[in-house]
Amino acid sequence: MNLYPINAGNFKLDGGAMFGVVPKSLWQRTNPADANNMIDIAARCLLIEYGNRLILIDTGMGDKQSDKFFGYYYLWGNDTIDKSLKKYGFHRHDITDVFMTHLHFDHCGGSIQWNKDRTGYEPAFKNARFWSNKDHWKWATQPNKREKASFLKENILPMEESGQLNFTGLPELDVLKNSALGFDIFFANGHTDKQMIPMINYNGKTICFMADLLPTAGHLPIPFVMGYDTRPLLTLDEKEKFLQMAVNNNYYLFLEHDAHNEIITVKNTEKGVRLQEVFNCNEVFNLI
Repeated sequence: MNLYPINAGNFKLDGGAMFGVVPKSLWQRTNPADANNMIDIAARCLLIEYGNRLILIDTGMGDKQSDKFFGYYYLWGNDTIDKSLKKYGFHRHDITDVFMTHLHFDHCGGSIQWNKDRTGYEPAFKNARFWSNKDHWKWATQPNKREKASFLKENILPMEESGQLNFTGLPELDVLKNSALGFDIFFANGHTDKQMIPMINYNGKTICFMADLLPTAGHLPIPFVMGYDTRPLLTLDEKEKFLQMAVNNNYYLFLEHDAHNEIITVKNTEKGVRLQEVFNCNEVFNLI
């Protein structure tokens, strides 16, 4: 098995929205804001090369939305999925599976693109199966008013229309063991219903793709929960449980949204679970 970080692009989000009720005087220590109160955010996806499969976890925002839409997110940097894939000798047509942790636009938008004459939409990975789960799919296609702006039908419905949509199973408890993609999945419901956190066994390590359960290293304190979460009290419990699992099992936490910290480990302290060590992907994935 080989793992590769795939940078789908960088953007900015309001720091207050990213940290909910936590005062700026606290969160800005780890996530400094600019003059517009915006903080740096990454869309760091993960490519798994496993046998004859190439599995891409999440796809970023994509590029099909309007200039007005992207103007809200202050795009920065030059990273794209195609550039990142090319760096490691791959093309998007090589991807066999696209696994979406959840269907918010900044995680799945890159899965669908305009067709050639821009009259409709088509899969951006024509040879891939798209993976969600039945409960989250229903949640996203029949959205509540709170999340409706994050579940964009042009990002979601073409997956089903293409015939490329597949569903993972659902766990009896929190973790689906040995899923159809070869890794375990932790299910979390605080941010959105049935968000999936991949847990990948790699060279004796467990690499956990943290998605929006832990957006950045600055979110390690248990009360530091995003304002975007639909069930913040549930997030508190889920995050506390997962971070203690990470301490006990020495998990490596792959941070999708942290623009400056790629992978971290954590430890117990008198203040709770806190940062132990920061790694770049090249170190952990032996890409140096």
